[in-house]
Amino acid sequence: MRMSKALNNPFQHVVEPLDPEDPKQQFFNLFKLGDSRYDRLPFSIRVLLESAVRNCDEFLVKSSDVESILNWKQTQAQTVEVPFRPARVILQDFTGVPAVVDFAAMRDAVMKLGGDPEKINPVCPADLVIDHSIQWGSKAFRNMRIIPPGSGIVHQVNLEYLARVVFNNDGFFYPDSLVGTDSHTTMIDGLGVLGWGVGGIEAEAVMLGQPISMVLPEVVGYKLHGTPEKLITSTDIVLTVTKHLRQVGVVGKFVEFFGPGVLQLSIADRATIANMCPEYGATAAFFPVDDVSIQYLAQTGEYVEKLAYITKYLKSVGMFRDYSDISQDPDFTLVVELDLSTVVPCCSGPKRPQDRIPVSDMKKDFESCLGAKQGFKGFQVAPEGHSAAVPFQFNGKEFTLSHGSVVIAAITSCTNTSNPSVMLGAGLLAKKAIECGLSVKPYIKTSLSPGSGVVTYYLKESGVMDYLFQLGYFEVVGYGCMTCIGNSGPLPEPVVEAITQGDLVAAGILSGNRNFEGRVHPNTRANYLASPPLVIAYAIAGTVRIDFETEPIATNSEGKEIFLRDIWPTREEIQAVEKIFVIPSMFKEVYEKIEKVNERWNSLVAPSDKLYTWDHQSTYIKSPPFFSGLTMKLQPPESITDACVLLNLGDSVTTDHISPAGNIARNSTAARYLTNRGLTPRDYNSYGSRRGNDAVMARGTFANIRLFNKFLNKQAPQTIHLPTGETLDVFDAAERYQQSGVPLLVLAGKEYGSGSSRDWAAKGPFLLGIKAVLAESYERIHRSNLVGMGVIPLEYLPGNTADSLGLTGRERYTIIIPKHLTPRMLVDLDTGKTFQVRMRFDTDVELAYFHHGGILNYMIRKMSEN
Repeated sequence: MRMSKALNNPFQHVVEPLDPEDPKQQFFNLFKLGDSRYDRLPFSIRVLLESAVRNCDEFLVKSSDVESILNWKQTQAQTVEVPFRPARVILQDFTGVPAVVDFAAMRDAVMKLGGDPEKINPVCPADLVIDHSIQWGSKAFRNMRIIPPGSGIVHQVNLEYLARVVFNNDGFFYPDSLVGTDSHTTMIDGLGVLGWGVGGIEAEAVMLGQPISMVLPEVVGYKLHGTPEKLITSTDIVLTVTKHLRQVGVVGKFVEFFGPGVLQLSIADRATIANMCPEYGATAAFFPVDDVSIQYLAQTGEYVEKLAYITKYLKSVGMFRDYSDISQDPDFTLVVELDLSTVVPCCSGPKRPQDRIPVSDMKKDFESCLGAKQGFKGFQVAPEGHSAAVPFQFNGKEFTLSHGSVVIAAITSCTNTSNPSVMLGAGLLAKKAIECGLSVKPYIKTSLSPGSGVVTYYLKESGVMDYLFQLGYFEVVGYGCMTCIGNSGPLPEPVVEAITQGDLVAAGILSGNRNFEGRVHPNTRANYLASPPLVIAYAIAGTVRIDFETEPIATNSEGKEIFLRDIWPTREEIQAVEKIFVIPSMFKEVYEKIEKVNERWNSLVAPSDKLYTWDHQSTYIKSPPFFSGLTMKLQPPESITDACVLLNLGDSVTTDHISPAGNIARNSTAARYLTNRGLTPRDYNSYGSRRGNDAVMARGTFANIRLFNKFLNKQAPQTIHLPTGETLDVFDAAERYQQSGVPLLVLAGKEYGSGSSRDWAAKGPFLLGIKAVLAESYERIHRSNLVGMGVIPLEYLPGNTADSLGLTGRERYTIIIPKHLTPRMLVDLDTGKTFQVRMRFDTDVELAYFHHGGILNYMIRKMSEN
């Protein structure tokens, strides 16, 4: 088959059979103009269909797959498995570094099995946006581009620079699409490029030419109408959408936005909504390309010729949207609606992004949480302690902390720092606050981490950067994942001492997308997501226990009470500044030099050898043991006999609980390992920085101090070694079990593995000897990662839980694995009494990975075949 350059026939550009007698000709004929099935497909499904047609080879992608996607209206409810080959892959360094380390180790393994190690190489375009050096990857692998440190947050760089929207491969046109090793890859959906996050292990297979095996998703149509009030930000809208779609239930589904309200949203607004797709649980949150998308591409510096072929191509294949034309509205599985005029200013917290709170209720909600039972909305502080106040000295002056005091205020994260309206809004708010004589208390840890150099450019050019600094030292601390992932750094010692002395529930306020317990900072138990302007507002107030409607935000040096409404910029003010200062030349200037601007990076000398030369003294990069002893011969799966439960966990255990990315505690098993290697505490760095070293990452597994283990009935990175009854660090207990040859199991509740896409949340448990996890439900990417490492994801049947079955976790567990396995089959689990659980291998491909001991083993054997 060959691809045609023609643009006048909607699908002729994709695949054209050379042989008119080819039996596949019949389904190619379906793509003529006027086929009602295609015309009624959601736009997101059309992207899957185009990919299937273009890649149909009757091996990895079959004619029947194309038919299944074309007949989506009938097949969506039938758990039909289809392959998807995205056009490209994007990686960030937290998962990108392990991917390159894996590739290096896979090359070694292929060489040992007699294959060609250079077969381990990306076959589709792959972009890696990083914060730390791994120069070898860019020299050793073809088709891999590495964007150096200091360029920006991966998702904004993707939006502003890496997105193709339509690929032009020497005159052959096809839609841009991607998967990425970060759950917020979905941000690109706001531009009309279909993409979502996958586990890094799965992304590695895609880079090596393996299609993603996925269940054809249902598509929820989300209709927007109405006009937002003039003080509403995109953050308010996305937090409202997040709570709404959590209530609807969209896990494992696509969400596609439509309706006239979409025209009220800029691409930055749409990208903000799409970015938080993981927080409402969907796989993708798609805004099809329209005129606003093309205008954004022009604004970010794309050439006129490119805009012309993107528009012509997408219109010719029915992928260009007019949101005001209801005749273009496709069929959806379900339609839900939001009237944008009903959105109010809001935050989310104190422990989960879906727990939205109107700003008018923040004070009341925090005070309610203060005394409520320990949980997502409770801190269980005794009534007599609610008014606790602790005085302390800072820089020679006395201050007081109490429950709800703000100690971290961060304009951070990929969600909001890509949006000029909220970033300029924060700057204008700071300007007005300075003019009113206000300031931020000096002990509050403030920071500004823009999404890209473009943001810094327009903040400086508009003059608001100086006001942000004057107000409270909101200055650029870097480009990348910062406070949102726990990279805020330490708080001032007097602040920590005051929090500890009063056992205070101190607060962090951040323009991020995640605020899970223990993620932002160990000393901020309450963390709230908010728009950048609200971050400024709460920083000025110094507390979340304030009602901005009735209480002044602060009193200036003249004794005048200033209310938030006095300094809040209007939408018209923000748009006027944006129109002048956010211009195409900025984007061109920043991105034309993106791969050259970092002189220190470019001066690094990296080898170009096809095999990586491991430095056995390095505590950062180490050859992982995943492929030790791997042979070409498959071993049949065996039942898991007499397993012990390593951890007995509850609901919403996040990947931060499983594999934290923050600083390495001095009393941790990882710290002991590094000390034994000659390092001092100041050199420990973070788990995130050492993700290329399996010895550190295995010891960091379940090392989060906020991990609640039912065995201990408290938060601690520890567990009970059941045979002896000893309380040990999790790694030490697992090591003790492994030395005795005892397989391990984890018990969990709902939403196990929610949060960031993090390979080590699956690799770490694998190295601890965990053979299976039994949970009530899983986050999509984490389940995929477990499958990728050969760890069995088991799921209770509906209505069953550990409590309903009387499980304490102290039993011995035998999982009966039959010789013949089928997707989502039921298997027996014996604890002295027998009950059934579902084995969450959802497709035949996932079962194939399991038989090989994981997806990487599968790829190594495949690449080693002669």
